Amino acid sequence: MLSRTINSRRNTSGFSIVDIMVGMVIGLIGIIVIMQVFSVFEAQKRSTTGSGDAQNGGAIALYSIQRDIQQAGYGISSLNMIGCDVQLPTGVTLPSLAPVTINHASIPAGDTNTDTLLVVYGSSDNPTEGNVVGTQVGSNYPVQAYTSFSAGPPADLVIAETLTRPSPCSGANKLILTPVTSSATTGVTVTSSITGMTGGALYNLGPTPIVRAYAVRNGNLTQCNYTVNDCSIAGNTANTAIWTPIANNIVSLRAQYGRDTIAGTMTGMVDTYDQTTPTTNCQWVRTSAIRIVLVARNDQPNNIPVTQNEPIWAGTTANSPTGFTSSALPIVLTTTTVPSNFTWQSYRYKIFETTSPIPNIQLLVSPSGGPSGC
Repeated sequence: MLSRTINSRRNTSGFSIVDIMVGMVIGLIGIIVIMQVFSVFEAQKRSTTGSGDAQNGGAIALYSIQRDIQQAGYGISSLNMIGCDVQLPTGVTLPSLAPVTINHASIPAGDTNTDTLLVVYGSSDNPTEGNVVGTQVGSNYPVQAYTSFSAGPPADLVIAETLTRPSPCSGANKLILTPVTSSATTGVTVTSSITGMTGGALYNLGPTPIVRAYAVRNGNLTQCNYTVNDCSIAGNTANTAIWTPIANNIVSLRAQYGRDTIAGTMTGMVDTYDQTTPTTNCQWVRTSAIRIVLVARNDQPNNIPVTQNEPIWAGTTANSPTGFTSSALPIVLTTTTVPSNFTWQSYRYKIFETTSPIPNIQLLVSPSGGPSGC
């Protein structure tokens, strides 16, 4: 009877310490395996979603720039106007008015080994051809098509230019972008004017002309509106209310002019890509395209290097390549800012490259070979 009682107690007893330890070891091994699998899939998830973010950010950035370039030069492509200094309503004098300028002298540099862009175009719904100015009386410009100009609100912004292009086209001879204060049969009256416009032309750039600068700052594509702020002040570059981020994780922007360089005949066809900024109005008219490349980066670094080599684009940063045969250069990423314990190779990148024509410049090219003297 006693033996039966002891055996019954043994059969109903719990786990031994050995059983518990074995169970804990098995459980720990299972947790380790699960965490390893989770880590691998989480890394793949970050890589996939990060690549998607880079794709979206780069596409948005490229669209913004390309949209502006395709409108560049609208209303300012007159041979007497293009390349002249212009005073903006904010009081800022912008050197060398042009449709698109790479690394404009007035724009503070962006991140190391990146380029800046300045794009300019008008917003008028009326024809872009200038109205001939009759006898100027102070700030009043008599023109026939006075109904094409509006005092607003918002008021149209106009530029008056002389019959003959001044030399130099700067200093006292600079152009003035100024608001219209009234428009009547007696003429168009403006806020600021300069003398000597009789026989010249009055150009309407509309109420909201675009003078927009692009730069890569702190790994983001930013833009600044010169008609609202003084984008040339270096101390404003960190102010996001002035230099507004429009796309995150953009680590490089490079650009080249596409120029028609055949002497004697202006065809409108690109013969050379380079970064040589035009210095004359005819050189600007011969610049009919812009080649750009944007490099977007995913926002999550990987623990191991996933990019071995810096990307190479079709262009080059050389100032004077020979036609299309110059050697392409890599896009330098070694200077990009990354968190500690990581390198630029810890990220994946997406390259966006395109060549955008400047239609408003190409319209100046006629079957006879373009403007006289160019």
